[in-house]
Amino acid sequence: MENARLPDLRARAAEADRADPLRTARPLFHLPDSLIYLDGNSLGCLTYATRERLRAVIDEEWGEGLISSWNEAGWVDLPARVGARIAKLVGAEEGALVACDSTSVNLFKVLAAALALRPGRRVIVSERSNFPTDLYMAEGLAALLGQGHELRLADSAEEIPALVDGDTAVLMLTQVNYRTGALHDMAALSKLAEDRGALALWDLAHSAGALPVDLAGDGADFAIGCGYKYLNGGPGAPAFLYVAPRHQDAARQPLSGWFGHAAPFAFETGYTPARGVSRFLTGTPAILGLSSLDAALGAFEGIEMAALRAKSMALTDFFVEAVETLCEGHGLTLASPREASRRGSQISFYHAKAYGLCQALIAAGVVGDFRAPDILRFGFAPLYNSFADAIGAAEIMAALLASGRHEDEAFQRRNTVT
Repeated sequence: MENARLPDLRARAAEADRADPLRTARPLFHLPDSLIYLDGNSLGCLTYATRERLRAVIDEEWGEGLISSWNEAGWVDLPARVGARIAKLVGAEEGALVACDSTSVNLFKVLAAALALRPGRRVIVSERSNFPTDLYMAEGLAALLGQGHELRLADSAEEIPALVDGDTAVLMLTQVNYRTGALHDMAALSKLAEDRGALALWDLAHSAGALPVDLAGDGADFAIGCGYKYLNGGPGAPAFLYVAPRHQDAARQPLSGWFGHAAPFAFETGYTPARGVSRFLTGTPAILGLSSLDAALGAFEGIEMAALRAKSMALTDFFVEAVETLCEGHGLTLASPREASRRGSQISFYHAKAYGLCQALIAAGVVGDFRAPDILRFGFAPLYNSFADAIGAAEIMAALLASGRHEDEAFQRRNTVT
């Protein structure tokens, strides 16, 4: 039997899509007709501009230009050029951000630099619920340094202030929690770190391209972020890193590769770091990946981040309402903060059969993802996701739960990537 509120939800979704000020962005993306894609916080969708750009880079710049394209096609400047485009989305000062390497490698570099700037302190404060690679890199760096650094983990956001003290060198946090979507107050926590003599390092993997970020205004010291989630740069796209201008002259990164040299093509024997954030480059830039990311960032041209955030909040609010209305009584519990202002652009639910439900949804054409042990996660990319996507996903989920199909044996087999 159809839920009595479903017609109203469908009508509201249609009206919201008609009034959407960002509706002209959706046609910029290749969106398979058979899917409702709500996994942009794992891998963003392909833009048509990216497809054309890669064809040109492969056929013309690489195919015909070959080595001359380092200069003639501007390959050598891509880390800075792409970084400048990302900087506009995350509130970074001019010349404070570059695109390069992976988030893990970039975290290693900026965390090492931050620890060196606080030589008398031995504590890194983070959250137990932080994305594991961030914690792994901190553990590995501490072991490599062999100076007794300690990773101190908060069990909740409320516990963080009590852990930051006179021994803390770095407060290392992800702005949007990858499991629940909970959003930290960057300004308040960066100020807390500053007041206690520590440095604030932010991971923007789940916020860059999904909500307004103000690295400069909020007092961040260092930051890293991902190029292939909400920025849509493609699988394994280069990441980015930020170093506040006040630290750039003193900060030294440990991976002193030739592209971070002051004169990389002088081929000197000794290492002299470049000025500014460029000293955080390491090896030869990944030209195909950077070109893909550069083209994808074009989708943000002319988009006001405030409008992006407004749509994100409305979309996720509507999705919560639709799911809770249509799936009532089927064991779903909201894991994300209910107040839209306290979360990023994702919605997570707890469910005892979350894995099987996730797989059943994918089989039915709704792509979200699962996070162990019991979280269903849906990432809404405001540039291309619609209110029709939200109500459509909620309807399909309700049908699966009502039928019990998510409990079929076929949906219980674990994949390597989920």
